[in-house]
Amino acid sequence: MKTIDQLLADGVAGKRVFVRADLNVPLDGTTITDDGRIRAVQPTIARLAEAGARVVVASHLGRPKGAPDPAFSLAPAAARLGELLGTHVEFATDTVGESAAAAVANLEDGRVAVLENLRFNPGETSKDDAERGAFADRLASLADVYVGDGFGAVHRKHASVFDLPARLPHAAGFLIDTEVGVLKKLTEDVSRPYVVVLGGAKVSDKLGVIDHLLEKADRILIGGGMAYTFLKAQGHEVGISLLQEDQVPAVLEYLERAKAKGVEFVLPVDVLVSSEFPDLKTKAPANPTVVAADAIPADQEGLDIGPKTRQLYASKLADAATVFWNGPMGVFEHPDYAEGTKAVAQALVDSPAFSVVGGGDSAAAVRILGFDEKAFGHISTGGGASLEYLEGKTLPGLAALED
Repeated sequence: MKTIDQLLADGVAGKRVFVRADLNVPLDGTTITDDGRIRAVQPTIARLAEAGARVVVASHLGRPKGAPDPAFSLAPAAARLGELLGTHVEFATDTVGESAAAAVANLEDGRVAVLENLRFNPGETSKDDAERGAFADRLASLADVYVGDGFGAVHRKHASVFDLPARLPHAAGFLIDTEVGVLKKLTEDVSRPYVVVLGGAKVSDKLGVIDHLLEKADRILIGGGMAYTFLKAQGHEVGISLLQEDQVPAVLEYLERAKAKGVEFVLPVDVLVSSEFPDLKTKAPANPTVVAADAIPADQEGLDIGPKTRQLYASKLADAATVFWNGPMGVFEHPDYAEGTKAVAQALVDSPAFSVVGGGDSAAAVRILGFDEKAFGHISTGGGASLEYLEGKTLPGLAALED
């Protein structure tokens, strides 16, 4: 895989360099609530501009249905990128139309333009190779060189991720190079004890990574909504908690395999419950109750791990040498249910382990809860991409960057 350093050594001055970034930031209307992904790709864009390239930045945002939708415009992300770069960033109001063509044609050396949301064009995500390829051809006409730096999208076989690199000289940006290097530390010659912390809503999203990590991890801690499927598998009442009943057999199998392999599986011993889901907009007091994990009332919903579980998980992380964490422990967006996620984050800060926060909600939680990003070994920009890499899958966007 060609690195951006090699690309820069070859010279990019005056060349149109297409940077496939991941600017898929969370928005509250037009306000960015977490700009971590923009800051993560900034070094690649800045270095290319400093070298005299004419930088064309493209990304997706959200899940528009192949047509323009103002709710998913990249305009706020383009404005924030300009603030971080300290320069004006041109914004094209389409992806491959008149506005994009004009924005690229008017670029001067060292300047940056951002195209509108790639997913406004159905060719970006099409499963039809010809349709996807036709869109990639139009994108290729806007550039001389391709730099892949949208790690959060490399697990997608999309036009700008998979098809476009085949049409242009290509290299990996600083972010992808860093992300792959970090993930290799979690899969090759891992320092032990190796502890994995998995949370989030759905156990089905994590089954593949659990299956793979049972061969590598020493200890797996489970929290978040997915924990209730594990508790159900053990025969416990989970009330109205989030539950994937159809996944109970798979969960039972993994628990049995973990026991056979000597992998320690740790589940919550107490949880915070309520009969109502909290109001995340007003953040009105929710007044949860703490109950034992095997005594959840039938009319209550588990929304965070309890104080005993926080202490337990902190103790299980204290001696770790390597930690991978993906998924919050509860509804961290509400202050009454943030303590479990905060406790895991604090345990990683206190631990000497090399810690990787695996993107998505976990990365957002770390920043929203006020932790210094530098206190962790690495905060990934790609939740799904990180998980699929750890599952041992071939990621289309990385494969496309190989020479």
